Amino acid sequence: MAQPNSYFCPCPRGMEAALAEELSEIAAEYSATLHVHNQVPGGVHCSGTLSDAYHINLHSRIASRVLLRMAHKGYNNENDIYDLTLSQAWEEWFSIHHTIRVDVTAIKSPVRSLEFITLKIKDAVCDRFRDIYNARPSVDTQTPDIRLVGFLDARNFTLYLDTSGEALFKRGWRIETGDAPLRENLAAGLLRVAGWKPGMTLFDPMCGSGTILAEAAQMLAGIPPGLHRDFAFEKFTNFDKAVWLNIKAAIQLKPLPDKPTIFGSDISGDMVVMTRNNLNKAGIRFEIPLKQIEAQEIQAPPTEVAGIMLTNPPYGERIGVRGDSTLETDELANTFFNALGNTLKQRFAGWQVFLFSADLTLPKLLRLKEARKTPFFNGALECRLFRFDMVAGFNRREAAKPKE
Repeated sequence: MAQPNSYFCPCPRGMEAALAEELSEIAAEYSATLHVHNQVPGGVHCSGTLSDAYHINLHSRIASRVLLRMAHKGYNNENDIYDLTLSQAWEEWFSIHHTIRVDVTAIKSPVRSLEFITLKIKDAVCDRFRDIYNARPSVDTQTPDIRLVGFLDARNFTLYLDTSGEALFKRGWRIETGDAPLRENLAAGLLRVAGWKPGMTLFDPMCGSGTILAEAAQMLAGIPPGLHRDFAFEKFTNFDKAVWLNIKAAIQLKPLPDKPTIFGSDISGDMVVMTRNNLNKAGIRFEIPLKQIEAQEIQAPPTEVAGIMLTNPPYGERIGVRGDSTLETDELANTFFNALGNTLKQRFAGWQVFLFSADLTLPKLLRLKEARKTPFFNGALECRLFRFDMVAGFNRREAAKPKE
């Protein structure tokens, strides 16, 4: 039996445990050969066949990419990296007619220039093809057919072949975005960490372009996140089209719900329209009620069944669209979050409220005590997922009123 491939699946920092759990679920449902190994900062190591990479690309909502490990070795200088890259049988994976791109990242590496390392890797790949075919693939940094990824730490160099192509958070459905859209895989990870499952009530009162709603709706409908896009592995020389078509043919969509369980609203009518468009493009064929209303003005929850509120509140300049432009941003934020806190206390008893924000003072602004705060990164931005448990009688003055 052939040796299994080693894979590394990067993800938003803080989402490693959620990704490992998801990969284990994919293995249990679809593959006896996919094995999940260790979590490291920024991703999860796993192993399996090439068709397992097909499964992960199609079904993982949290991974950013699926990287196939080609080589791993200690190095002393740039020439060691060149030699290791040159020794790989690239011609078995792609041809001179494919365009390539090389990306390199490093942690505590002694090399002076990552740009020079990137060039050495590219040269080694091209020299390998030139030695065999007297011709070489071209470089395309914008829309390459094949992406190679190098990773350096203090002692070791790892070389990967990217099976995904475009990052996996690019689902292929998004038409439009707001000012600061949440990446789709981060939204999916937040839903998992919040404990939301299809069938539970979900409400996003500041839905923006609808990322959280679209991810939840696709989960509810059983639509795999990679259904509407292409992948780099489809261009590999050893791509097994029959296996891939069988994997896609085995997708079983879930029956559409009888009544809405997912709800959204936003202050901006343009955003509500954008969300509707994005949901439609994402293949959502059931009702998701949307309203144009400011979050702190909501008079009642969208349904009598208490559930999970998950939202990415505005911060910085985005707050400016929510109030009098003559006020300072800080003053607007204080007014807005103070009113939102009151709304949550008075009208959302029994709900679990999750707010994802880069503003670490958010509980103070809301005048609420968080039950939990979990650190995550949105790109380079350090954020927290704050959980607030809206217990009945949260508003003490209301709870203290004598019964009539």
